[in-house]
Amino acid sequence: MAGLGASRAGRSSERGLTLLEIMIVMLLMGLMMGVMIFGTGQLTASRLKRATTMVAGAVRVAFTRATATSKSQRLVFDLDEQSLWLEESDGPMLVQSKDTTATGGAAAVTAAERAAFQESDRILQGPRPPKPSYHAVETLGFSSETGARGPRPLGRGLRFREVQTEHDDEPRNKGRAYLYFWPGGQTERASIELAPMSSTLDDDTLTLSVAPLTGKVTIKNGPVPLTIPTDDETASDRVDRGGAF
Repeated sequence: MAGLGASRAGRSSERGLTLLEIMIVMLLMGLMMGVMIFGTGQLTASRLKRATTMVAGAVRVAFTRATATSKSQRLVFDLDEQSLWLEESDGPMLVQSKDTTATGGAAAVTAAERAAFQESDRILQGPRPPKPSYHAVETLGFSSETGARGPRPLGRGLRFREVQTEHDDEPRNKGRAYLYFWPGGQTERASIELAPMSSTLDDDTLTLSVAPLTGKVTIKNGPVPLTIPTDDETASDRVDRGGAF
């Protein structure tokens, strides 16, 4: 009887150790998952900040290049491919406000833009001057990672949430958006929202607001819609309303 009792106690002890080991393993797995999630969040936040710096730098390059070359420039934001690049025009360019075709009056590039132009021309018939066309350029300080012209990726796991420039009728979240720069030092007022691909939270969004007279980029937390000033004070670029690049 004594031997049987000892055997049962041994088996109970073995079962107790097994359950304890399982609990320890589950605890370790939970800690590892927490570290991985935290690390992933930190990595995404770092990429997002790096992307905002890249976009802000591209704005400065385009603003400076327009004055240096005396040619109109534009930044192209591809909201489907999550990339951007710089283009230049050899002819003068005056954008059309409240534009539904995204190009602001320049020549159409994508099929959607061409369809929108055809519909616009159907409504407004009559002789029209040729539309300015743009071509991609390579410039010091902003080009692809290989040093060539063309798209520069926004960054893995990141997206343009919305882009709206002053000539746009409403914010754009697909297709292409364009931000124009003119010789003499002037651009459009713009709002460029960046966010992680996997998040729809406002708290995960960073907004770059572009001032038209100086090209200054102000980075703000959360989505900030484009607002058209109604008085001289709100129109002034001299008022600092956030962190500037």
